Amino acid sequence: MKALKRSPIYIFLIIAAAISIFPFLWIVASATNASVDVSNGRLLPGAELLNNFRNLTEQVELGQALWNSAKISVTTTVLALLIASLAGYGFEIYRSKAKDIVFSIMLLSMMIPFAAIMVPLFQMFAKFSGVLPVIGIDTVASVILPTFTTAFLIFYFRQSSKMFPKEMLEAGRIDGLTELGLFFRIYVPTMRTSYAAGAIITFMSSWNNYLWPLVVLQSPEKRTIPLLISNLGSSYTPDYGMIMTAIVISTLPTALVFFLMQKHFVAGMVGSVK
Repeated sequence: MKALKRSPIYIFLIIAAAISIFPFLWIVASATNASVDVSNGRLLPGAELLNNFRNLTEQVELGQALWNSAKISVTTTVLALLIASLAGYGFEIYRSKAKDIVFSIMLLSMMIPFAAIMVPLFQMFAKFSGVLPVIGIDTVASVILPTFTTAFLIFYFRQSSKMFPKEMLEAGRIDGLTELGLFFRIYVPTMRTSYAAGAIITFMSSWNNYLWPLVVLQSPEKRTIPLLISNLGSSYTPDYGMIMTAIVISTLPTALVFFLMQKHFVAGMVGSVK
C-alpha cells in the first residue's frame, strides 16, 4: 500500500533523472558519430570515436589546454580553501560587531554580477602588466587572482564552523597550541568534509570558467579547455563529432573529482546547512 502511494513520487523522480542525464548521454553518443550523423540527430553510438579523437589531437593542442586548465583549477582550489576557511573560521570563532558588519558587506558583494566588475579588473591587470608582468594580462596569475576565493565560499565555511565544537579549541589552548596551531591541527582535520565539498565547488567552477579567461588570456598556448572548445565551434563548418569528443574529455576531470568526493560533499553540505 505504501509502495502504491509513493509510486507517483518514484515516477516523477525517474522522469526528472532521465531528463537530467539525457544531455550527457547524447553528448557521449555524439562523440562516437561523424559530424553529419550528429547534425542529423543520431542518438545511437557509432564507430567514429577514434577518428574524432585523432582529428582533435591533430588540429588543436588538447594536452596543453588540459594542462592549463588543471594548473589553474588546482591552484585556485588550494588557495580558495586556505583563504576562505581562514576567513570563515575567523568570522565565526572570533565574533565582534565590527566583523559582523564586514561580513554583511561581503555578503552584499554577492549581488554584484561579475560582468559589472570585469572591465575595471581588466584595466587593473593591464596596469600591472607594465609594473609586475608576472600578474599582468595574459598570465596564469591574472586568471587565478580574481577568482581564487569568493564571498559564497567564505559564507559556506562560516556556516560550517557553526557546527565545530568550540571545546576542542579551549582544550588546545590549554595544551599550549597557538591560534594557527589550533586552526591547522584541530580545525582543518575536523572539518575535512567541508573542505571536500568546498574543493568540489571551487574546482568545478574554476575548470568551467569561460568569461574571464576569454578576456584576459590572449596567447593561444595559454588557452584553457573551455576556450579551446569554443574555438572549435566557431569555424564555418564545425566538426560536431570532434567537438563532442572534446566536451566529453573536458567533463572527465570534474566528474572524477565529484565521484571521488561525493560522500564527503553530501556530508559537508548537510553540515553547513545545519
